[in-house]
Amino acid sequence: MSYERRGHYGGRRRYRDDWNNQRHEPVETPDDKLKSAIIKFGEVDANEELVRLETQIRDHVPRNIPLLSEAFRISVTEQPYKIPHYATLLRVLHNKGDTPTEDEVPLGRLILEDFWKGFQGYVDKLAWREVRLCIHFFAHLTVAKLISADSMLALLQSFTAVLDEFGVSNGRAKRAALCAGEGLLIGGPALKAHSAISSTEIINSIQQYNDTLSSEKWLVSPTFTQSVESPPLEGSIEFLDMLLTTLRALDETNFEETKNCLPRPYEIYPPFDPSVLRPYDLPIVLVPPEAIELDAMSPDTSEGETLVKKDEWPEYFIRLFPSDVSPDYTNPIGYMIRTAILDIVDIFEVNRKECARLLLEYPKWNLPGTFKPRPGSTVAVEPAPGKDWQLESTIIETILSTYLLLPESNRKSIYYISLITEICKLSPSTVGPAVGKSIRRLYHNLAEGLDVEAARKFAEWFAVHMSNFGFQWVWKEWIPDLELTVQHPKRAFMRRAIEFEIRLAYHERIFKTLPEPMQGPDAYVIPAEGPSPAFEYDASHPHHDAAEAILNLFRGRAKAEDVISHLDELRTKLESSEEGHVNVDTLVRSIAVQSLLQIGSRSFSHLLNAIERYLPLLRNLAGASAPGATTTGATATAGSNPEARTEILSAAAAFWKHNRQMVGIVFDKLMQYQIVDPTDIVAWTFLNGASVGQLSELGGPMNLSAFEWDLLRAAIDKANGRVVAARRRVMQLRKEADERRALSKAKAENGNDMDMDVENKEEEKDDDPQLVTALKAYSSLTKEQRMVLSRTLEGFVESLAPAPTARNPNPHARTVIDEAAWENRASWGRDEWNAWETWGWYKQFCRAYAPYLRTYVNTLYTVSLAKFEGAKDPGADMLKKIWNVATGQEA
Repeated sequence: MSYERRGHYGGRRRYRDDWNNQRHEPVETPDDKLKSAIIKFGEVDANEELVRLETQIRDHVPRNIPLLSEAFRISVTEQPYKIPHYATLLRVLHNKGDTPTEDEVPLGRLILEDFWKGFQGYVDKLAWREVRLCIHFFAHLTVAKLISADSMLALLQSFTAVLDEFGVSNGRAKRAALCAGEGLLIGGPALKAHSAISSTEIINSIQQYNDTLSSEKWLVSPTFTQSVESPPLEGSIEFLDMLLTTLRALDETNFEETKNCLPRPYEIYPPFDPSVLRPYDLPIVLVPPEAIELDAMSPDTSEGETLVKKDEWPEYFIRLFPSDVSPDYTNPIGYMIRTAILDIVDIFEVNRKECARLLLEYPKWNLPGTFKPRPGSTVAVEPAPGKDWQLESTIIETILSTYLLLPESNRKSIYYISLITEICKLSPSTVGPAVGKSIRRLYHNLAEGLDVEAARKFAEWFAVHMSNFGFQWVWKEWIPDLELTVQHPKRAFMRRAIEFEIRLAYHERIFKTLPEPMQGPDAYVIPAEGPSPAFEYDASHPHHDAAEAILNLFRGRAKAEDVISHLDELRTKLESSEEGHVNVDTLVRSIAVQSLLQIGSRSFSHLLNAIERYLPLLRNLAGASAPGATTTGATATAGSNPEARTEILSAAAAFWKHNRQMVGIVFDKLMQYQIVDPTDIVAWTFLNGASVGQLSELGGPMNLSAFEWDLLRAAIDKANGRVVAARRRVMQLRKEADERRALSKAKAENGNDMDMDVENKEEEKDDDPQLVTALKAYSSLTKEQRMVLSRTLEGFVESLAPAPTARNPNPHARTVIDEAAWENRASWGRDEWNAWETWGWYKQFCRAYAPYLRTYVNTLYTVSLAKFEGAKDPGADMLKKIWNVATGQEA
């Protein structure tokens, strides 16, 4: 009975709660309903909904112009594929009522005037995407004769003026050029007819700026080209080049071709008589300058006085399909379709499922016949001449082209990967073949010189995508490529993709998905063993008993001091033994580190617990003068031994040689707990990185592969992140100090305390002990950052253009950058492809960390590259050219 009673009361309580929730639900007001109706306009059929929505807007009382303009702004900036239909709606709202008066202002004009206020707000905030999409809207209204062509041209010219600013950044100039160029592209029929000279001037302004970007485009080209004049990957094109190509093609036809590119439903309505309704003149607008923030905490150096800001490079898009499958980049409609898809992908990042749905529904917003009808469609659409493209191939190509942008994509990589997965789930029968063709085309481009960073991202996407669909792929297609040299990009891709797949599943499952020729150890596709630890001191090792004793201490959770004492005894014992030829300190460190990692190998939490428990031990092994000290800040490794830290890294890498992901994780934790410095990681990577993995037994020259680059990137990011955190700490403390001084001054003035020397207190700077400590840490971390960048640059220089007296890790490094050598790449062996990949990672280093390199440009150049001044060395010339472009030394 008690059980039933509890259930009865519980049921009443739930019912009462539901009733209360319903009672407190917000009631949708008539304004909310109208706003929602405007935003959802066209979801079923825009032409049929137009008259009904117009009536609903006109009948709404009281009239709320700000609400209507806000609904239009939201719709235009968040649903750009509907912009032509919203232009049509505004055109209809320009008609006066049934009983018009002479002084009546059309409702559409009132909405447009208020819409402009919101646009001005976007401009003031430099919300570039919203500004550009509003300009699209204005351009359609100009064609519809609702906005004067003269004022529209003036608006576009205000954005081309940005291109002439002194020192304008690439990102700002590119966005301004897109605003002006796309506005002309859409409004061209009216603008060219009004002033052909002004239209040509806009195109020429964009062209003049674009001509200054040849070096930057060369550095972010999707292929490793030997010179600026060398053509990039076939079919690839840079964004501004694509825009200019489109504008030139349309300009030659007086923009008549735009009627075949974009729907213009407002053209069915006759233009207004200027004497009855004069077109709206857009007010004059000035694009505000970029906000430049100065960093007042820089150390005493003339370099790097500005906050590090993410650099923005030209955007190169890769083409994967022929022109009969997806629209060509040189085709005007191809530009419009791709930019529309990119806008949808960018706007709906917050909801990838909705984004996938909208992408597959995109044809409804285009002219009939633009895309092939989807299977099962009952609507008969006659293909348009020169169109009839495959929607799914166009979508996948566009997403992948922006995902593979260099040095990095605009959004997180996982977003693009997840979006493609969602599209496949919505329509697997049509999207699956497009994805398969994309994979094959990108795989083919690997041999054509696809950039190493693009190849790494391709392998990452391939592995994640396969994990979402059962790891099913026709590997047998690539069996003939096993005859290529082991370092060929295609074989390197196979290894990386399989390594990523094993991380997402397990070794045995992935092993079974491969054909038999790829399973053998000589194929170098998949390791013979899974990603398990490789503890050297097993039962067969002569030092097994010593390692077992240390393992027992760890298992018993002995104190760090007791372990250190045991290691000292072991060291003394080994020194007195017959093995005097062995470096005892190195052996003891190896046994201790591998034993500790063996304890932590069960799981990630075990690893963290083991490291945190025995931090004093690790500091002792690193050679710190005070084994049990808990130093903090940038000086944590100041008293340690660089050779000892290198040996710790080597021992950790040897333990996890079958799992390179764990090598990176352990290295990161050692940096996090300040057992080693980022500089140690960089130095170790250039000397020992190639010894980890299934190719280590091949020996030969140093190979800087994606694994080594991941280690370098982690070390550089760690050093940069510490500087950013220290800078924020100093800014916070200075702000608090300024507030305290202001408060003291206010109290002194209010209390008329003439004895308090306020001026002297204002002059006191950095007197807070916390601030002094923070400034010292900031200065030390800045030096560490400079050392990491310098050591990385030196590593690349030593690998690619070593001095004649130095060890030459790869004699082919200078050869592979020769154009004739590249043409003969079919005969390249392991060493040539090693050098080619190392050159690729050097380019990625320079372009990815360009803002930081510019901070210390003079120091880094003097230390690493100045020695090549006057030298006639093709390798040195290429090193300096890449450096000069990345750091802005070469226009």
